[in-house]
Amino acid sequence: MDGSPRPRAFDVAYEGTPSWETGRPQPVVLRLLEEGAISGAVLDAGCGTGRHAVLLAARGHRVAGIDLAARAVDLARARAIEVGVEATFVTGDALELGVHAAALGAPFDTVLDVGLFHVLQPADRRGYVGALASVVRPGGRAFVVAWSDRNPFGIGPARVTRRELRYSFRVAEGWRVESIEPVKLETLLPMSHVHAWLARIRRR
Repeated sequence: MDGSPRPRAFDVAYEGTPSWETGRPQPVVLRLLEEGAISGAVLDAGCGTGRHAVLLAARGHRVAGIDLAARAVDLARARAIEVGVEATFVTGDALELGVHAAALGAPFDTVLDVGLFHVLQPADRRGYVGALASVVRPGGRAFVVAWSDRNPFGIGPARVTRRELRYSFRVAEGWRVESIEPVKLETLLPMSHVHAWLARIRRR
């Protein structure tokens, strides 16, 4: 790690129950599964305690997850053992996926990002998008679920606009945005659901 406070901040969050750990898969992920949109080997970027990664592994996918929080990764490994599935979990920064590519088992056919993009600083987004491109096969897809600018300010992470998503995953960076649609995310915050965007993005 680079000595920044980010890893420690997320580990502190996992000393309790973070607002994004609702105890069940997000409906948007279940919907993508039902559609058959998730295919092949999957990278869960910002995997947290591995709920989605373990679900996907149980459905027959080869899955790897990466998260800054060592505590979350430990819980994800324990969850996989408890459920009886094989999944790879790495403690690391998604901005440095190239460093972790071998340990994760890259390349991947699908990336699932539920709640990572919106915690990145705007200056870090280009690096993240480039890092994803380095571990996704041409023709692969990314599904990015991020807090929407339709949410009122005052609580939660940064709000993301459709324009920011399109700009970040532009053709010049090796991607094509197929669609961006409104969805809801479940949360433990006082409002049980928040507005989000689901971006469906294709690796060129």
